[in-house]
Amino acid sequence: MNKTVFAACVAVSAIAFPAAAQAQSAAAAQPFVGISAGYHDLGVDDSDATYAGFDINDASPIVGVIAGVDFPVASNLFAGVEANYHIGTDAIDSEYGASLRLGFRAEGGAKYYIRGGYQEVDLDLYKIIEPEQPAGTFDGIDDSDGDYLVGAGVEFPIGKAALRVNLDTIGFDSLRATTGVAFSF
Repeated sequence: MNKTVFAACVAVSAIAFPAAAQAQSAAAAQPFVGISAGYHDLGVDDSDATYAGFDINDASPIVGVIAGVDFPVASNLFAGVEANYHIGTDAIDSEYGASLRLGFRAEGGAKYYIRGGYQEVDLDLYKIIEPEQPAGTFDGIDDSDGDYLVGAGVEFPIGKAALRVNLDTIGFDSLRATTGVAFSF
């Protein structure tokens, strides 16, 4: 039964995807890649009695790459998908995720959008907790966590590039601000 359902899905996909691709002309798709940098505050309250005797450094500068594609859905509306990967220097080792974008394009080309998706964050536990802990203290502890991402952003065109600014939260627990440059092709 499962093989039959799988085969049917593959057959439908083989027919539907080329038809959808032909219906959505290549000129309509607006792919982009870019670089991004910012600051991610994890929102840990170090005044909590649970952390007595420790200083918590729960924020990190981040730098990374983005890639995605937008599709026009009406005269000034667009929908798209975007992926990101960032490396941190302090509390965050790395983070990566994907989001869907929905927005509008103003006259002059500026894009204003909201987005939602998922973000996974890998922490550096040794840099979060001060004083420094002995090597091996955090062995066996899962130092990654993920949750839904909600945010908003704006892009201002500069030729084939766009200056972009985003403000996001992950699970309404953290605050992440990024800026960057996206290049369309």
